Amino acid sequence: VQLQAFGGGLVQPGGSLRLSCAASGASGRMFSSYSMGWFCQAPGKEREFVSAIRSTDPNKYYADSVKGRFTVSRDNAENTVNLQMNTLKPEDTAVYYCAARYGRIITSEIKRAGAYDHWGQGTLVTVSS
Repeated sequence: VQLQAFGGGLVQPGGSLRLSCAASGASGRMFSSYSMGWFCQAPGKEREFVSAIRSTDPNKYYADSVKGRFTVSRDNAENTVNLQMNTLKPEDTAVYYCAARYGRIITSEIKRAGAYDHWGQGTLVTVSS
């Protein structure tokens, strides 16, 4: 499956952005069967988990730093996963990547980048006044 993330940009602190990730080319596999994740990477830092939503249940997972501010959702009819980002902070500045893995990811693995097989190219989010 190919993933393309978009929606990044420059926003002032306290503002909002909505990232989307479009999936294509799943070779007969339904998008709804993929567990989807969002990760971010700031300059000089390692890639970090942001949020995830499984293929098999409606549970959503968030990094502590974004709980209450970010909301992940998926539209299986449109083959997209979205990340609504509110009350943005300068420390949210990073390249955001969407990731996918076919099937269910167990809870202990869902925040680990290595658990995902497919990655998009990333979209830059800059939070600055």
